[in-house]
Amino acid sequence: MNLSRFIEHWALHAPDKVALRFQAQEWTYVQFWRRIELATRALGVSKGERIAWLGYNHPDMLALLFAAARLGAILVPLNWRLAAAEHAAILRDCTPRLLYCDAAFELQARKLGVLPGDWQDKGAPSLAGGDEDDLLIVYTSGTTAAAKGAVLQQRAVLWNAYNSMHAHDLRQDDHVLTALPLFHVGGLNIQTLPALLAGARVTLQPRFEPGAWLHDVVALRPTLSLLVPATLAAVIGHPDWAKADLSCLRLLNTGSMAVPASLIEAFHARGVPVGQIYGSTETAPVATALLRQDAMRKPGSAGKPAMHCEVKLVQGEIWVRGPNVMRGYWNDDAATAAALTPEGWFRTGDLARIDDEGYYWIMGRSKDLIISGGENVYPAELENVLADCPLIAEAAVVGMEDAKWGEAACAVVVRKAGAQLDQAAVLALFEDRLARFKHPRRIVFVDRLPKNALGKVQKSELRKLL
Repeated sequence: MNLSRFIEHWALHAPDKVALRFQAQEWTYVQFWRRIELATRALGVSKGERIAWLGYNHPDMLALLFAAARLGAILVPLNWRLAAAEHAAILRDCTPRLLYCDAAFELQARKLGVLPGDWQDKGAPSLAGGDEDDLLIVYTSGTTAAAKGAVLQQRAVLWNAYNSMHAHDLRQDDHVLTALPLFHVGGLNIQTLPALLAGARVTLQPRFEPGAWLHDVVALRPTLSLLVPATLAAVIGHPDWAKADLSCLRLLNTGSMAVPASLIEAFHARGVPVGQIYGSTETAPVATALLRQDAMRKPGSAGKPAMHCEVKLVQGEIWVRGPNVMRGYWNDDAATAAALTPEGWFRTGDLARIDDEGYYWIMGRSKDLIISGGENVYPAELENVLADCPLIAEAAVVGMEDAKWGEAACAVVVRKAGAQLDQAAVLALFEDRLARFKHPRRIVFVDRLPKNALGKVQKSELRKLL
């Protein structure tokens, strides 16, 4: 059996129930299933062949995903923020048969030299897909120079959905508001696909815009949504934030490494519990989860291991094992061997600590750890202090070479518009908050921070800048 069976069965059991809402149009489960059937007949690809998608969030991308599952084919969602040269490098790596795109990216698609996909019925295909087949190649979001394609099997997506259902207490009567990009496992797999597999309803926004997100929360009354720190900050800073009725949200989830406490507290003050999901592209991504009942008692924690995977710390590094973990990297046996142990553990490269109740707290990337005078300095601790300052729009901390200490922390700060803030004022923020050896030795002010598609700071680029 393949992953599309869930949509087929919901179309049978609840044909008139709304599955998707997109730009004021509603698709019932039976209508969505018919679109999947058309996509299945239109693709004309064989088991194992790849199909690429380049575009904003759209129901057709999800229909192509389920059609690929029926055929045993593989969908490659492309990050639409990348340049044509970057797309071309990815396509050379995964060699798709077809490229589907939405109207906004037709010009870019023509430059890529891949056969354009269409929706013409090519006849009944062989439905060869099964749970053990590869389904997704998701290229890592690029915090390092070379993106790698993590291969997720259908079963990984399914078991990840089970992890998500537990993390959200996801039910048929839930309504998910999706604004994060579906080309990333966060936007696709934390809530969107799990909601459809659970028979819930999804409102899909083409792309994130804080005013649109607030409007849909007020007007459509979703019960669940997902935002990363950059989008949390954008929502809180929007003019409509103060007057928006957020009471419909049973849980707002976040993630993408350590989340500044000030962002979480702003939603808690409005009565919205903020949970947290930790994981990576390679774990599909749900590896740990902070549940709703713990959200206000443990703000900022990444929670405990997800229901259907194992998590442990090895010298402070998070390792994950379970059916949700990737099969490996596409065309990269060396990287696969470096990331996966023979026993199936995925080495995340992320650092964490566990408190006395068993809750995980993310401390940052192992490569970002600063060792200053023999002491470990975790950038996340300093970044949380900086996030609490009302004069700072955003900030990041990286390690720089230091003749005396070996390494020292450097805080890179973006001031809010019109803010008067100098180095002395920034250094004063750390007094009585953190041990002296953790304080930054250098403060640099910039106009913006280099970021990837989900708003995560690219610290490798930041170090080059410095």
